[in-house]
Amino acid sequence: MSTSPNSEEFYEKLKGQLHETASWPTEYLYKFIVKSDVEKIDKLETIFNNLGAVINKNESKNGKYTSISINLLMKDPDAVIEKYKEVAEKVEGVISL
Repeated sequence: MSTSPNSEEFYEKLKGQLHETASWPTEYLYKFIVKSDVEKIDKLETIFNNLGAVINKNESKNGKYTSISINLLMKDPDAVIEKYKEVAEKVEGVISL
C-alpha cells in the first residue's frame, strides 16, 4: 500500500485482493509509519483500542519516525478497509504499508 490512499478504486482493488488471499475472519497485520510524535502515535493506537489488537512500535535509528505494526482479528475485507480509512482520516501524515 502507499501513502494514505483515498481513492475508492484503490480500496475496491484491495478488497478484491483480500477476498482472494484469505478466508475470513482472519488475523490481519496493519503496518504504519508516522513521525515520532506522541500525539500521532496515541491517535493511531486509540483507533485500535479495545479490539484485542497486538501493537508493536519501533523507532527509526535517528528517532524521527516510528513504525507501528498492529495485528488484529478482522471479520472481513470491509472491516480492514474501514480501519485504513479511519486511520487516514484521523492521523495526519500517516503512511500505510
